[in-house]
Amino acid sequence: MKNGTILIADDDHRIVKIVTHSLEQEGYKVMAAQDGEEAVKLATSMNPDLVIMDIMMPKLDGLEASQKIKMLVDVPIIILSAKDDVVDKIVGFKMGVDDYQTKPFSPAELALRVKAVLRRSKGASEQKKNKEVLEYPQVYIEYSTRQIKIWGQEVALTAKEFDMLWLMASHPNQIFSRLQLLEQIWESRYEGDEDTVTVHIRRLRRKIERDPAKPDLIKTVWGVGYKFEPPKDN
Repeated sequence: MKNGTILIADDDHRIVKIVTHSLEQEGYKVMAAQDGEEAVKLATSMNPDLVIMDIMMPKLDGLEASQKIKMLVDVPIIILSAKDDVVDKIVGFKMGVDDYQTKPFSPAELALRVKAVLRRSKGASEQKKNKEVLEYPQVYIEYSTRQIKIWGQEVALTAKEFDMLWLMASHPNQIFSRLQLLEQIWESRYEGDEDTVTVHIRRLRRKIERDPAKPDLIKTVWGVGYKFEPPKDN
């Protein structure tokens, strides 16, 4: 019986061969992608249990590919990198990456990381199973009824405003570019429509922020995009 399906994305065929052999010895089914774009396609179409992603890849680097995958499917990701770079690690974890393995590495160590991440992911999935409510200090959002209570007040949003808030609040502190929000909420890739996102962010802030000019929840990350920052529990 297989322990699960692992997708490894790396343009180094030697690494892919070594990791594949190691994980198959542990009972996993392994599939491989040679670049970031192929990794996104396989992750979203084949629904693996975990993704191992190299950073330096053609067409789309590992961090960008990981962010796209996390937007589309709920799958844990382990990043591989030849760089022991603290900045890379911080960026990766902020984007929702689950673990980080620096090259060169022991296949046995990577296999242990895979087991640990899958164990944590399974526990988190069981906790979230059938959960349609997001709760943070001063913030309550229920998906099925579209009920929203923020700062002690009931809030009424349009369908697109709710979808945008739900997406961002489901991924707290993760940065979304305007194009990413456009793709997810409006299913459009036309960059000329990015102003639509700006307008909806402005309207959303008017309804949920105590001071829209100094937002507490929907923060602008200048030159990058927006993120939902949960209030601190005072």
